[in-house]
Amino acid sequence: MADSTAPRKFRRVLLKLSGEALREPGSQENISPPIVEDMAAQIKAAHQTGLEIALVVGGGNFWRGITASNKGMERATADYMGMLATVMNSLAVQSMLEAMDVPTRVQSAIKMDNVAEPFVRRKAMRHLELGRVVIFAAGTGNPFFSTDTTAALRASEINAEIVLKATKVDGIYDSDPNKNPNAVKFDRVSFHECLTRQLKVMDSTAFSLCMENNMPIGVFSMNEPDNIRRALVGEHIGTMVDAKG
Repeated sequence: MADSTAPRKFRRVLLKLSGEALREPGSQENISPPIVEDMAAQIKAAHQTGLEIALVVGGGNFWRGITASNKGMERATADYMGMLATVMNSLAVQSMLEAMDVPTRVQSAIKMDNVAEPFVRRKAMRHLELGRVVIFAAGTGNPFFSTDTTAALRASEINAEIVLKATKVDGIYDSDPNKNPNAVKFDRVSFHECLTRQLKVMDSTAFSLCMENNMPIGVFSMNEPDNIRRALVGEHIGTMVDAKG
C-alpha cells in the first residue's frame, strides 16, 4: 500500500503568491527585501531538486483595482494599474532569484519589452524545460480578471500539475477560522464539495477554470517557516482540492 504521507512527486507546478505577502506587516514599504529574499531562498531550494516552477505574484501591496473602482475610479483603468503593480513585484522576485543564481524569466501579458518578455506559451514552456523559473506578470492582460484567475489560466496553459496558492491561513476550513474557533480544516476536499459548501478557495472564475481542466489546487499558509519549499516539493501541508476529494 502506498504511503499517504510520502511527498507527492511533481514535475511542473505553478505557485501563486499574494502581493501583500511581499510587504512586511506594519511597514510603510511596499516590498520588504528580507521577505522576498526568504521566499526566493525557498523557491531556489525546491528548484534545485529539478522541479519546474512558474510563479504568479499579485499586486495588492501596491494597488487593488477593485478597491479603487469602489471609490469611483473607472474599473478597467484601475485594473490595468493593478496589472502594472504585478510587474513591479515580479521584477523584485526575479532580481532576488537571479542574485541567488537561479535563472529566471518574466513574461508579461502587457507588452513592455524593456523589462519583460511578452507572454508566449510555447516559449514559457521551453524556459521551464531548460530549468528557468518563469514569472507571469500583468495578469491575463485584460481587466476584470484576478491574479487567481491568471494562476489558473497559466497553469492550464503550461500543463502544470498543480496550482499552489500561498495564503494567510493554513488551509481550507468549513467556516471562517477567524470567527469560529470550532472551524474544521480539510486535508483534502473535492471540487464538488467546495461548490456545495460554498467554500472560498479562489474566485469563481479561477475555481471554474481549475475544475473544468481537472487542475488540483493546494492551499497552504506561507506564514510558517519553510512552508513554500515544503509545498513545492510535495509535502502534505494545507488542503488539497481535486476531483476526488
